[in-house]
Amino acid sequence: MPMNRPTAAALAAALCLLTAACGMSSGVSDGSASDTTAAAAKAGYPVTLDNCGRQQTFQKAPDRVVVMNGASVAEVSTLLALGLEDRIVANQQSYGMSEVPGRAAAVKALPTGDIQLNEAYDIPREAMFGLRPDLVLSVTSYGFDEKNGFATREQLEQVGANSYVSPQGCDDDPSRMTVADSYRLLRDMGRIFNVSDKAEELIAASEKSIAAVSARVQKVQEVQGKKKPKVLVLFSHMSMGTGDFSSVFAHGIVNDILARAGGANAFESASGTTFADLSKEKVAATDVDAVVVIGYNDPDPAAYAKKLLKEFPQWPAARNNTYVTLSDSMYLGPSNDLAVAKVARMLHPDAF
Repeated sequence: MPMNRPTAAALAAALCLLTAACGMSSGVSDGSASDTTAAAAKAGYPVTLDNCGRQQTFQKAPDRVVVMNGASVAEVSTLLALGLEDRIVANQQSYGMSEVPGRAAAVKALPTGDIQLNEAYDIPREAMFGLRPDLVLSVTSYGFDEKNGFATREQLEQVGANSYVSPQGCDDDPSRMTVADSYRLLRDMGRIFNVSDKAEELIAASEKSIAAVSARVQKVQEVQGKKKPKVLVLFSHMSMGTGDFSSVFAHGIVNDILARAGGANAFESASGTTFADLSKEKVAATDVDAVVVIGYNDPDPAAYAKKLLKEFPQWPAARNNTYVTLSDSMYLGPSNDLAVAKVARMLHPDAF
């Protein structure tokens, strides 16, 4: 969600009615309704999720999925991590880069549906119906807002399509987001597509990696008596408000990642919302021990980081040239463990 809401949204609609033929058993069958019901039950269906106060029931694994933009890659990356790329009929998410080798190329290779996007760079209502999806994924509830030209969740339900809003997206407030929300997204997709074992495997690997990194960092901090370094986290070349520095994170999943890596957000108290809209004077007056630059379709975020350090030579971060560039792993998605590891190595290199 790195861009202003008018710049990127999330939503879709659908038209693939759930029929008995979709749930046909792989064994010998006469195609009767009882055979279909038995096959679905054997596969773990029906599955019902409570999503933003709405009950969504799946009679089978979706096979025509539309992923709305929302200036995120959390949803499409989660599907890719679970091996579900063949279920996607249209994807509008792209970050341009990734900490996961091959991930950016895999996202780029997905079908887009060849449709005309609206002013929010997303899929308008009628185009969505033409895609005939049976599941529409949206970063936030904004993607199902009728006044913005999107299909509502009710309209999708009427044509037989389920819909899903990602964790912390019901009220469009990612300021409370944590790594646990990334795990929740994985678990929900695991249940919907009957790949819960794979989801739990990914979650367990991530938890193990993060726990190992955190243990190393904590040991060094205890032995050396080090305080948690103060970290500035921001998007490169991005504007969220009117200040000189409006893409600086104050809250959200980045704070959880920093804490697990042995750091703290230098601007956590600057705002009660996800982003702090700051003046250059405020940024200059704050001690910053390290910088994390998140590149969103930026071919050279390191250049932005170096320029920033040169602009504020009084920072400890500038004196020690302490920065790291990241992309999708620093936000909601299946790769937060990579961000924790990279930030921790920057902040506490003697722990590794």
